Amino acid sequence: MKKLILFCVLLIAFIPFSFSQISNSEKSALVDIYASLNGENWTNSWDLNADVSNWNGVTIENDVVTAIKLPMNNLVGELPTSIKDLTHLKTLNLGFNKITGNIPNEICELVSLENLELFMNQIEGKLPTNIGNLSNLKNLVLYNNFLTGNLPSSLYNLQNLEVLHISSNTLSGTIDSQIKNLKNLQILSLFDNILSGVLPAEIGLLKNVKEISLANNMFNGKVPAEINNLKNVKTLFISNNQFDTNPITQIGID
Repeated sequence: MKKLILFCVLLIAFIPFSFSQISNSEKSALVDIYASLNGENWTNSWDLNADVSNWNGVTIENDVVTAIKLPMNNLVGELPTSIKDLTHLKTLNLGFNKITGNIPNEICELVSLENLELFMNQIEGKLPTNIGNLSNLKNLVLYNNFLTGNLPSSLYNLQNLEVLHISSNTLSGTIDSQIKNLKNLQILSLFDNILSGVLPAEIGLLKNVKEISLANNMFNGKVPAEINNLKNVKTLFISNNQFDTNPITQIGID
């Protein structure tokens, strides 16, 4: 019997347990997020003594962090610049929290990022000028914050972008004609800002777009007739602007 027990103990000792082997820089970046966003008071907090693979909302694949999903988790504070060390991150979803401060420029070093979702927070300041570096980005969802300033010119370099949702901020300036570069865009939602100027005719080149929401801004001039070329549009929401005439009489989309 004793020999059997000893055999079982030795067997267990050699069973390979699965622990994540993420780099020190990635783990340090996660700990910085925890510290900067008041991790001790999160709704679902992290046990820093446990293996990272057990941390709520963190996805690890092939020993690298690929996703952080912590919506509605009582995150309070500013994003740390060390977030740039999560170099394999594809999804960052921190929506419905109380994040303040600016979007750090360093976030634009995450070139693998496909989904950046910081909606329903208290983020202020301008969009990073180098946001166009996120060449793999598909979803940029930043609605209901306190963002200001113009849409950066590099934004129009995001050719893989499918969703641009930055409504309910205080963005100003115009929509550039280079919006034609966003050929994969399906949702263009910029309503409830203070954007102005004439809508560029190049919007009519967004063949894949299904929703255009630009209401409650200060756009003027005529609604470009080219919008009629967008046969996939199901939602067109452009009221409460300063167009020359009623936009409904200028376009023919059902």
